[in-house]
Amino acid sequence: MIKPDLEMELPAELGAVHFVGIGGSGMSGIARLFLEAGHRVTGSDLRDTDAVRELRELGAQIWIGHDASHLGDADTLVVTGALWVENPEYQEALRRGIPVLHRSQALNWLIRGHRTISIAGAHGKSTSTGMLVTALRELGGDPSFVNGGVIQGYGRSAAFGADDLFVVEADESDGSFLLYDTAIALVTNVDADHLDHYGTQQAFEDAFVRFAQNAREFVVASSDDPGTLAVTSRLVGTTAITFGFAADADFRLHSVSHEGPVSFTVEHAGAAYSARLAIPGAHNAVNAAGVFALLVQLGHDPDAALRALETFQGTGRRFELRGTVRGVRVFDDYAHHPTEVAAALATARSVVGSGRVIAVHQPHLYSRTQMLAGDFAETYERMADHTVVLDVFGAREDPVPGVTGALVAERFADPARVDYLPDWQSAAERVAAIARDGDLIMTLSCGDVYRIIPQILGALEAGSEPARA
Repeated sequence: MIKPDLEMELPAELGAVHFVGIGGSGMSGIARLFLEAGHRVTGSDLRDTDAVRELRELGAQIWIGHDASHLGDADTLVVTGALWVENPEYQEALRRGIPVLHRSQALNWLIRGHRTISIAGAHGKSTSTGMLVTALRELGGDPSFVNGGVIQGYGRSAAFGADDLFVVEADESDGSFLLYDTAIALVTNVDADHLDHYGTQQAFEDAFVRFAQNAREFVVASSDDPGTLAVTSRLVGTTAITFGFAADADFRLHSVSHEGPVSFTVEHAGAAYSARLAIPGAHNAVNAAGVFALLVQLGHDPDAALRALETFQGTGRRFELRGTVRGVRVFDDYAHHPTEVAAALATARSVVGSGRVIAVHQPHLYSRTQMLAGDFAETYERMADHTVVLDVFGAREDPVPGVTGALVAERFADPARVDYLPDWQSAAERVAAIARDGDLIMTLSCGDVYRIIPQILGALEAGSEPARA
């Protein structure tokens, strides 16, 4: 994969910008902002997705497939770390001496001059970003924002606003979250991940220490997550506001419901504040507590802040309902780490009632699958009634011999509760055959597993009426 020079000085002007992989969750929002800022935007991607079609409607010229000719007369090339060095558009930019920017550098160019709120963490940052943007707008603000998922209430993942605030989902996966001139930071958790980049858990934590230390105004951080506690204990001269279940948290969370739309209470400065969100999931009460703490620290009235948070409708690919056929609901979720999978499946349990939870797991990255296969198996076996495992979505990594989805399936204690089916049509037919009225099917991965959902819905339609529970 490409390792762009994150230390390079950004050009004063970027001119016409070409994005390789323009339809990606991180890239599409940034491309949209460049269009809004008046730049000529071109790009390429492997598939013609909804994000690609929306960008075309906004004026971007986009090709499906990669070819050196697509670069045209672009002045700047924007890439992600997932791009292969052999990509012909990247190679053409190098040949012509065109500046190549990592997507985080392009975003950093856009946020210049703003008061930036950076939200980082191994889990929960897209939802927390969506919550914060929604609440700020409900409270009368108009922040600019870039999120890794579509904010359901607005139907988009990025926009320029009139305020000086710019809310950014800050990606820690490759260290690029350290680029931003962060005024305010929110750290949801520091659960070791992306060790293919960092190498060790210590290096992962060190990066978060630098991220939090760089916040010029204050940091809002979890009081419960061991990794976050390790980070905040090392901060010097930085104001840290804590949220969570811990008795000494500045914003102490308790009375969290576990059925349906989540409700909770937060105690702060001797007062108690209660809310009921529009979305399910006990983990979302934790996300909301962190955003609530940030809003209050910004000076917003606590009661008004919670009422604003209650209007948040969710984020794309975060427990997103994609269809219901014959009493079987099909959801999609971005979860790709055992901690995230556990939270997603717990949310499914909170809404499925007497039905069963059937999971479709697409392992993401060969390195993560090799390292955490046992953890994934334990989580799925404990929290889902049945799991179908697909093959690995390698993203930025080369295949590793012997590392397939079978590694996860083989770790189940009860082989009757798992199927390893690398053929997607076979997998779709299998989950449809298992499902019965009242059950919930969920696809889980930050890869392209969502593309199997039409096959699942089709298999449900084609099959016989699911048996009554």
